[in-house]
Amino acid sequence: MSAEPDPRRQPREFLCALYDAAVARALPAHNTQAFLPPPPKGRTLVLGAGKAGGAMAAAVDALWPKDAPLSGLVVTRYEHVPPEYKKKPGRIEVVEAAHPVPDEAGRLAAARIVELTQGLSADDLVLCLISGGASALLTMPADGLSLQDKQAINQALLRSGAAIDEMNCVRKHLSAIKGGRLGARCAPAKVVTLLISDVPGDAPEVIGSGPTVPDTTTCADALGILRRHAIELPDAARAGLESGAFESPKPGDARFVGHQVHLIATPQQSLEAAALLAREAGVDAHILSDEMEGESREVGKVQAALARAVARRSTPFAKPCVILSGGETTVTVKSKGGRGGRASEFLLGCALALQGEPGVYVLAADTDGIDGIEDNAGAIVTPDTLQRAASLGLKAAEYLDRNDAYNFFKPLGDLVVPGPTFTNVNDFRALLVI
Repeated sequence: MSAEPDPRRQPREFLCALYDAAVARALPAHNTQAFLPPPPKGRTLVLGAGKAGGAMAAAVDALWPKDAPLSGLVVTRYEHVPPEYKKKPGRIEVVEAAHPVPDEAGRLAAARIVELTQGLSADDLVLCLISGGASALLTMPADGLSLQDKQAINQALLRSGAAIDEMNCVRKHLSAIKGGRLGARCAPAKVVTLLISDVPGDAPEVIGSGPTVPDTTTCADALGILRRHAIELPDAARAGLESGAFESPKPGDARFVGHQVHLIATPQQSLEAAALLAREAGVDAHILSDEMEGESREVGKVQAALARAVARRSTPFAKPCVILSGGETTVTVKSKGGRGGRASEFLLGCALALQGEPGVYVLAADTDGIDGIEDNAGAIVTPDTLQRAASLGLKAAEYLDRNDAYNFFKPLGDLVVPGPTFTNVNDFRALLVI
């Protein structure tokens, strides 16, 4: 029997242990060595971006031969550099910038990364470290666009309820560095891209908007997405998309010959790690999918219905069990001033649908440790959540209506606040039925 918390006596602690297991499986220190190529004849340049960027840089620096040349630049989110690497920097420089809305620091970092690609030879190796968050952190507007243009479009996309592949299709067609453009700039050097996936389906061209891989989407696709979500465009952006001037490099482009791409951590692997821990504790584990998408509150209602069926009739799964899922849900923001991200909105929808169902406990949290832009990763729902809320005068439906799940769970003491985890394989959801 595992020394982990007893799921029947310590359901909260047990759910947090499952989350910790999922995060640990995705840490770069555990997953990088098997994918590193041998040092080249020339120099090795490390470039990258993402919420896991600092930890990926630290892992490469620790694993790369000390007598082999190594240098480079990686950009990560503010406060997402591992403390030990920040205290004692290595051979790869790590800088910080804003996420999810880009800032000037991200723009300057992207410009420096592009400068570093100049003068590369066929004897050189470029290691590209890409993880979720790179779309905002690696900011280089296409010709004629300003940082302010990109910020406005990004904010509109985030509020629109657009799926991650839709958002990244738009982002890369309005960029001078994403959508394969960084990889193309590295020619004729060999490029090896190491990816930590935070997207449903693990498509390399979607992860971080695919800065080093050819792109199959088009300017026309981006325009269709913008029209569908009623997002306004500056004249220069519309002209670039309509004319095809902002088209991205496509598969078959000779500049990508010989490039290698490796997924070093995925959502499915993290779900499997959590499932293994549950089974070791004597609880059956069922993984629904690592590709869940849709409106967060609606996904919460659907999963609540499944948990109720298990709790009341032991169907389709026998209890005790834990039901796991991952992916990236969305929130269509309809009310200004609310606080909370995908995970907490999922939980509020779930709590309302469960209506205090006995024996059902739920944790949802983002594996990067940050739910949207808040200080929590997510929260926990228990059978008495709504009862405790009512005693404090908190009406769950009203908080959901104004997209304010954070301020619902905070006074209950139910937020999950691990701080930055230095990795990112997106949403983690666990419904424990005992």
